Amino acid sequence: MLQQLDTTSIKNSIKSTEQEARGFLDMELLRFSTAGSVDDGKSTLIGRLLYDSKSIFEDQLRAVQEASDRLGNEEINLALLTDGLRAEREQGITIDVAYRYFATPKRKFIIADTPGHIEYTRNMVTGASTADVAIILIDARNGIVEQTKRHSYIASLLQIPNVILAVNKMDLVDFSEEVYTRIQNEFETIAVLLNFRDIHFIPISAKNGDNVVDASVNTPWYKGDTLLHLLENIPVHNSDNELPPRFPIQYVIESPEAGFAEYKGFAGRISGGVFNVGDNILALPSNRVSVIKAIDQGTDTLSTAITTQSVTIRLESNLNLKRGDMLVRINRNYPKYSSKITLNVCWLNAKPLAVGDKYIIQHTTDETEAVVTGIRYKVNINTLENITDVSSVLMNDIAHITIKTSKPLKYDDYRENRITGSLILIDKNTFETVGAGMIITDEDIYSFNI
Repeated sequence: MLQQLDTTSIKNSIKSTEQEARGFLDMELLRFSTAGSVDDGKSTLIGRLLYDSKSIFEDQLRAVQEASDRLGNEEINLALLTDGLRAEREQGITIDVAYRYFATPKRKFIIADTPGHIEYTRNMVTGASTADVAIILIDARNGIVEQTKRHSYIASLLQIPNVILAVNKMDLVDFSEEVYTRIQNEFETIAVLLNFRDIHFIPISAKNGDNVVDASVNTPWYKGDTLLHLLENIPVHNSDNELPPRFPIQYVIESPEAGFAEYKGFAGRISGGVFNVGDNILALPSNRVSVIKAIDQGTDTLSTAITTQSVTIRLESNLNLKRGDMLVRINRNYPKYSSKITLNVCWLNAKPLAVGDKYIIQHTTDETEAVVTGIRYKVNINTLENITDVSSVLMNDIAHITIKTSKPLKYDDYRENRITGSLILIDKNTFETVGAGMIITDEDIYSFNI
């Protein structure tokens, strides 16, 4: 009897663990990035979130305590939880994007802690490019500075759906409502210029934990949510499934050898919308039509596939398609098709961009070459004005340029689709990624139609 009870207990334990694992995998995921000027407290804020939400292991906490002692800190320095590189710890700065993962009973989170220094603007672009939320920190003593405007502009440029302005170090201004309100009013003026859709303001002290995980008794005048509560409940940007369907083909899978059933499928990651078995589809750029016969994901067969899912689509017709081609659904809005591309570019390289320069372009699964045909303007981050008399684009500059590609691209406006509307520029000699581009569509660009 005892043996039977032990076996049953073990089976129940395994079943419970499996259910918990499935529940974790099914939990909604929120990606957010932090940005701000140097010493605004980005790393400390993330450390506080991890610490107060009990999302760090004892050995991690012990390592951070030892590092804090070596650096002569009187108390544990929570910033060291994200400043993972030794050079960062020793210098007290964030050099690279630090990614951290944690979960609460309501959501999973991926955090990108980005550098505050001007020379690392390119790192901020990288960290924020996939974010659902941007947390922009402001030191309450300094108010809005140049880097606040720079990071706000980038958040707007990247079309990040939600922005949280965290006014940090409120403890150093005696939790003054007047200081907080002045900063909020000033930022709201900037937000109008940048067309932010959804902004939240929170007064916090990352060092002491005020309004981070728990509500603070020091801000009785603040009636809003804590940061964690807001992150747990802010709507995740799910409208990607409502976009026109896009499926860039990454790989063609065919029967590997004799003896296997005949198989041909097109593997890739859905970049917008929804695909269903039975949908009538159009293959671009060949304009061949077919019907979806099956959708495979590993060993499973799906009836529907949605944005960001990696799947293999099988068609009724034996179409001769290749990597870089795109499947779309018939009778929906089709992507633009042109070799003349207008885009905003964040320049990431020490070697400037100039008219006439040639680069490799990577767009979804497609690759081609391109030449820079014009620089329309650069953006003055301090004034948010456009500078039109420019001949080159320097590292960390944000510019509006035109390029001509060797073959037409199939793309959408970045404001409509962040995947098919983005591309990267690659140096032809070093193969380094030198620019991140966000495509802007012009009215006279040809669009597919059948």
